[in-house]
Amino acid sequence: MIQQIIFILILAGLGFYSYQRYSEIWRNIKRGKDMPIEGDSGERIKNTLLLAFGQKKMFKNMIPAVFHFFIYAAFMVTQIELIEIVVDGIFGIHRFFAPYFGVLYTFIVSTIEILSALALVATFIFLARRNLLKVPRLTMDEMNGWPKLDGNLILYAEVFLVFCIFTMNGADTVLQGIDPAHYPSTGFLAISGWLGPALFGGLDVGTLKILERIGWWGHILGVFGFIAYLPFSKHLHILLAFPNAYYSSLEAKGKMRNMPEIAAEVKLMMDPNAPMPEEDPNAEPVAFGAQDVDGLSWKNLLDAYACTECGRCTASCPANQTGKKLSPRAIMMKTRDRMEDLSKFEKENPEKIEEGDGKNLLGDYITKEEINACTTCNACVEECPVSINPLNIITELRRYTILEAADSPEEWNLMFGNVENNGAVWKFNPQDRANWVEEIND
Repeated sequence: MIQQIIFILILAGLGFYSYQRYSEIWRNIKRGKDMPIEGDSGERIKNTLLLAFGQKKMFKNMIPAVFHFFIYAAFMVTQIELIEIVVDGIFGIHRFFAPYFGVLYTFIVSTIEILSALALVATFIFLARRNLLKVPRLTMDEMNGWPKLDGNLILYAEVFLVFCIFTMNGADTVLQGIDPAHYPSTGFLAISGWLGPALFGGLDVGTLKILERIGWWGHILGVFGFIAYLPFSKHLHILLAFPNAYYSSLEAKGKMRNMPEIAAEVKLMMDPNAPMPEEDPNAEPVAFGAQDVDGLSWKNLLDAYACTECGRCTASCPANQTGKKLSPRAIMMKTRDRMEDLSKFEKENPEKIEEGDGKNLLGDYITKEEINACTTCNACVEECPVSINPLNIITELRRYTILEAADSPEEWNLMFGNVENNGAVWKFNPQDRANWVEEIND
């Protein structure tokens, strides 16, 4: 009864805390401007199944993809056993589903054990890749400090959870033969069926019960801790990858959002007799691009929270490869940091919400040097396994510097002038543009 009360109190506390923290993340995402969701919902569901559930893009690099799939599959299937643990904890019972599912129960728990063992192998490999092999994309500058610790902490937690699963199941397997009235039969489990007797077969009943409870409580508290920790971790992508894939653009990669206000001005330049567009006198002034997170779309901000920090985008970026400061991964991380810092400031200074903290995403977090280095090649968008678009954030920040701050590099201003005056980026007489055709005909 005491364990039952403790469990319910912890579960209630976790529920309250999770609601508060995840609501804060939702509010941060809603800071972004509205963005219409267009396109066929069937195509979006297909993207979700292929990219989020199916891990399609991960398999461009087969070896890490296979090991990542072990962890991913173990995480997904283990949720079945987690349901039973929660039911057992609330009602003070043990192995609630075992008597009802019989052989199917044995199959499910055995599958969980096999996947957990494979996940353990993958975890040690990923720890080695991060800390011994030092894979370049996992050791770049933006990964120093908390990002590196965060990646390792989750892997250590995975080792702990697997240890608890096998301690719980192993001790339980032995107790089934000693006290079947309180420990329902699970059948012969794939790993614990032999590992349990091998490790715990000679122990007394009291010790076995303690080990089973250590495994049970360790596992559920580890899961609860993981849920509470997720909002502070890159592993939030475990939840957000699915909506992020669903809401990803169905348009061709590289297609930039048209700005109707500028299109109208261009039409007037091309045809002075064109009708003037109607203006709403009460409308707010049009802002071009984004200086801070509130100038980005909610999808851009969802992207930032969904980032896995895997670095595939940065590893494929030609600007980064040539030594320039741009890192698409860092762009996403800094956007997320800006939302978190702004949220913290507003909680601590509610009277200053309107005036803000005096900082902006552009300048205080992301530099002009970074966004100007982008070649808009879309390599980062193509590589991202969870459908994130760093390029969209970069272009919005760059639009602000050009159209609002009028702070373009001199080379760009020269190009803009040539386009305006000559219809091309090169400086020559516009009427000479078609001369090459005559040269070919000759």
